[in-house]
Amino acid sequence: MAASTRMRRAGARLAVDLTALSVIGVLLVAALGAGAAVLYREFYSPSAFVMRYLSLLESGRAADALALPGVALDSADLSAAGMPETASDVLLRSAALTSLTDARVVSEEQDGVDTVVTAAYTAGGHDGTTTFRVRDNGVIGIAPTWRFSRSPLSVMNLMVLGSMSFTINDFVLDKRQVAPEGLEVDPVAPLPMLVFSPGLYSISVDTPLATTPGLAVLADAPMVNVPVQLQAQPTEEFVAVVQERVEEFLTGCTAQQVLQPTGCPFGYVVRNRVEELPTWSITQQPQVQVEPDGAGWRIPDAQATAHIDLEIRSLFDGSLREVSEDVPFVLNGTIDILPDGTASIRLGGYDRTG
Repeated sequence: MAASTRMRRAGARLAVDLTALSVIGVLLVAALGAGAAVLYREFYSPSAFVMRYLSLLESGRAADALALPGVALDSADLSAAGMPETASDVLLRSAALTSLTDARVVSEEQDGVDTVVTAAYTAGGHDGTTTFRVRDNGVIGIAPTWRFSRSPLSVMNLMVLGSMSFTINDFVLDKRQVAPEGLEVDPVAPLPMLVFSPGLYSISVDTPLATTPGLAVLADAPMVNVPVQLQAQPTEEFVAVVQERVEEFLTGCTAQQVLQPTGCPFGYVVRNRVEELPTWSITQQPQVQVEPDGAGWRIPDAQATAHIDLEIRSLFDGSLREVSEDVPFVLNGTIDILPDGTASIRLGGYDRTG
C-alpha cells in the first residue's frame, strides 16, 4: 500500500512538473515573439527605416542620408515628377543643414504596396510633420529591407533679386557657381536646388551692396516644388557710395565751359552771342535714393540745381548783359552689378525748365 501511495505521489509531482514546463514554454515562446516584435519595430520596420533617415539628418550626416535607398534623384526622376531637371544638389550637404531634433514616428499605415509613415519633429525651433512612403526592398538574410517609394527630397526654386550671392543656413552661395549656365545665368530666373525634407532653410543676403532681414522656409513635403522669392535692399554704405559718385559726376560736368555740358543732365539756351565762356556750379546736389530694379538697381528721379554765370551780348542792340541764374534739373539712372562685384552707374536726367 505504501509503495502504491509513493507511485501516485510521484505521478502527481511529474504532472505538476510537466504542467509547469508547459507554462514556461508558452511564456518563453511569447517572450521570444514579443522580443522579435520589438526587434522588428525598432530595427527592421518601415518606421525604423524612416527613423534611420531622420536620425542621420539630426546628426548632420547628409551624405549618409542621401545614400539610403530611394533618396537620391537623377535628372530623369526629376523630369518624370515634373520638377526642374537641372536642380542643383549643392544644398545636399552637411554645411547646409540646420538643426533637426525630437524626431518621432506618430503613425504607420498600409496603403497598397506602400507603407505610409508620418513623423513629427522640430526643425530649427519650428514644429512640423512629414509623411513618407516606404516600400519593400527585399531581405538580407531573414531581415527585411526598405526603400522610399517617393524620395524625401524637394526642390526649392529660389529667386533672389538684387544680389548674385546669398546665404542659406550660413552656407554662402553664388548664382554663377550654382546654376548650370555659370556666368551666363539669368540673374532674375529662379534657381532650382534640391533640399532634404524635413528641413528648415534660412535664406538671407548680407553683402556690402545689399541686405535682407532673412526668410525661413520649412521643407516638409517630399517631391514638391517650393517657390521662394527674396528681394534685397541696398545697404546704407551702398547708397552713400552712389551719392558720392553722383556728386563727383555732376562736379565733373561743371568743369565744361559750354552751354550744354556733354552727357550731363543740365544746360542753358541763349539766343544771343556769348561774350565769355560760361562757368557752372552745383548749388543743390540731388538726394540720391537706390531702389531695386530686377537684377540691378535704379536711381529714381531726384531734383537738383546747377548755377550758370556768363555774359551775353544782344544781337539786336549790342548791349551786354551778365547772367547769373539757377538751372533746376532732374537726375536719374541705373546701376548694374558687374561679375567682379563692382557697380556700373549710368546717369541721365533732364532740365526741369525745358
